[in-house]
Amino acid sequence: MKVSARNILKGTITEIVKGATTSHVRIDIGGAIVTASITNDPVADLKLEKGKQAYAVVKASDVMVGID
Repeated sequence: MKVSARNILKGTITEIVKGATTSHVRIDIGGAIVTASITNDPVADLKLEKGKQAYAVVKASDVMVGID
C-alpha cells in the first residue's frame, strides 16, 4: 500500500457501528482506539469486519497541540 499520508497506524478492528449512511470503525492500535467515520460502501468494499487487521490513515493539514 502506498499513500501520501504520513500517519499510518496498524491495528485490529474492534467494532463497526453502521448507521443509515455512515459507519464508525474502531481500530485498536496497541491499547489506544482510533475511530474512523466512513460511508457504508467502503466498509462493504473492503470487507471490513471485527477482528480483521486494518490501517488508520490520518492525513490533516493542521495538527494542534494543547496542554493543561
